[in-house]
Amino acid sequence: MSRSISDLSLAGTQALAAGLATVLRAGDVVALEGDLGAGKSTFARGVLQALGWPGEVPSPTFTLVQPYEDLPVPVWHVDLYRLDHPSEADALGLFETDAALIIEWPQRLGPRLPQSALRLAFSGSGDAPRSLTWDTPPAWEGRWPPPSPR
Repeated sequence: MSRSISDLSLAGTQALAAGLATVLRAGDVVALEGDLGAGKSTFARGVLQALGWPGEVPSPTFTLVQPYEDLPVPVWHVDLYRLDHPSEADALGLFETDAALIIEWPQRLGPRLPQSALRLAFSGSGDAPRSLTWDTPPAWEGRWPPPSPR
């Protein structure tokens, strides 16, 4: 069953990202889907900052993979927008690392995206209200969605 959050603000996006950071494990795959400007990179930055990354978090659009190894949970931030075919991802070694993967444009992987991936679909951009929709796979039950802050 799909669940969603409507009218997702920047602060709400960052709070959800921080919540994800508290339950993220090595080897996890988080798939961020949505149009340009929908909030995927903002969410990824929020996770990395919540894990303690002190510096800039550039979009890996041109490098494709930006590793963040010196965190409590090593993370690879991945942007597959520029891939034309799923086989092009093979050279990136995405599924040969123990790092958690945060993947923007995961649909470019086609059937190679693991079934256990947490798929977060962002919608809206610009001044339009944003929303987030997800289905929680068994590997994420009890971890997503994170508990609401009190």
